Amino acid sequence: MSLLEVSGLKKVYTTRFGGSSVEALRNVNFSVEQGEYVAIMGESGSGKTTLLNLLAALDRPTAGQVLLNGRDLSQIKDSELALFRRENLGFVFQEFNLLDNFSLEDNIYLPLVLSGESYTEMHSRLQPIARQLGLTELLKKYPYELSGGQKQRAAVARAMITDPRLILADEPTGALDSRATDELLRLFGEVNRQGQTVLMVTHSVRAASTAGRVLFIKDGEVFHQLYRGDSTDEQLYQKISHTLTLLATGGDRA
Repeated sequence: MSLLEVSGLKKVYTTRFGGSSVEALRNVNFSVEQGEYVAIMGESGSGKTTLLNLLAALDRPTAGQVLLNGRDLSQIKDSELALFRRENLGFVFQEFNLLDNFSLEDNIYLPLVLSGESYTEMHSRLQPIARQLGLTELLKKYPYELSGGQKQRAAVARAMITDPRLILADEPTGALDSRATDELLRLFGEVNRQGQTVLMVTHSVRAASTAGRVLFIKDGEVFHQLYRGDSTDEQLYQKISHTLTLLATGGDRA
C-alpha cells in the first residue's frame, strides 16, 4: 500500500446562502510512495490549495478518499485531528509561520511541547536536525533577527522534529531570494534522500525541477504527470516548462 492514496477526490464549495456552487476538485486520483519527493503545479485557481487543505486534513472532501498510511482522513474525529497532524504531518509554509516572541529553538520545539514531550527528548531530537540545517548557532535568536532563508530552514526543522510520515510544503520558496531558494531546495533533496517523504505545492519551475515527480492540476483534475527518470534538473525544468505551456494554452495532455 502507498503511503498516501487519493482516490475519486471531489470538493464542492457552496455559497453562503446556497445559491450557487463551485467545484474546486473533481475525480482526483494519485498516490505517493514512501520516500518520494513529489511537486504539484498548476495555475492559480486550479485547485492546488484545496487539494493541499484536504491532504492536511484541514478540510473534508465532498466525495472520495484521502488515505495516509491506510487511514481515511475524513473518518478522523474533529477532536483527534490536531493530534493526528502533529504525529503524522510536517508543514512548511511560504510565510514561515514562526512566532516572533519565541526563540528559534522554542519555535522548533512547539509541536513537541504540544505533544507533552520532555525537554531532554526535545533537545536530543533537535541537535542533529539543527546541525544538518545549519541552525546550531542561531537557536537562541528570534525570527525578526534572521533572514528569510534562515527562517525557512527553521520552519523545515519544525516540520522534521516530529519525524512525520509526510512533509507538506506550500510554496516554500515563494518568499525567498534565489540564493536562499537554492539552499532550501538542496536541503529538501537531502532530507528526501534520507527517506523523508515530501509533497510540495509550488508555482516555481525551479523548485519543481528538483522533485522526483511532478503532478499538474488543471480545472480541478490531474492533467498530467512527469517522472524524473534519468533527467537532470535542467532537463526536467524544460519538460515542466513545456507542460505548463500546454496548461496555459489549452493543449491536450502530453
